[in-house]
Amino acid sequence: MPTPAAAPKALDHVVVTTPDLSAAVAEFEAATGVRPEAGGVHPTFGTRNYLVTFGDDAYLEILGVDPENAGFSGVRPFGVDDVRETAVSTWVVHPDSIEAAVEAARAAGLDLGDPFPGSRRTADGTLLEWRLTPDHAEPTGLVPFLIDWGTSTSPARSTDARVRLIELSATHPRPEEISAVLAAVGTDLEVRPGEPSLRLTVEGPAGRLTI
Repeated sequence: MPTPAAAPKALDHVVVTTPDLSAAVAEFEAATGVRPEAGGVHPTFGTRNYLVTFGDDAYLEILGVDPENAGFSGVRPFGVDDVRETAVSTWVVHPDSIEAAVEAARAAGLDLGDPFPGSRRTADGTLLEWRLTPDHAEPTGLVPFLIDWGTSTSPARSTDARVRLIELSATHPRPEEISAVLAAVGTDLEVRPGEPSLRLTVEGPAGRLTI
């Protein structure tokens, strides 16, 4: 099931945050017939994730607080501690050059921040390492952050749970401003006028789910 042509250019993954990982996974499975796979934990971020691939190079990450990391005292990413409902938080692209994309975004008027290293262990103990820019450099999450997997294999290729990406779209009061930054970093997304929001629709053998 390849990533659909309608997917944004260079899409890496979509980040869905939830206050209750178990409930979100169960809801996803009930609606689509596909159970998200345990991805792993992020010890330095205090989070845990579940994954579903869209095909080839893109996937869905369902992210929440890691209940087994009771000693974590830092600030969790994506505002996870304040999340009250399951929703699309932001999305991620993998440009040909993360440094060039950062500079292009700055030239377009938005500083995405400098890339920094990240890592996590998968459920089977494999260490994944990457570089990424800070999340929510643009506060609504409509502008994606950037990732470079280096020599690691993207979870999109190692995850068996699979659904079809039907749509990823957005609304913003000034859609032209968002679209200009997206073009600068080498991606695109339908952005319509409205209050800031991201909307994701996926489909599995049991039906569709919109988040």
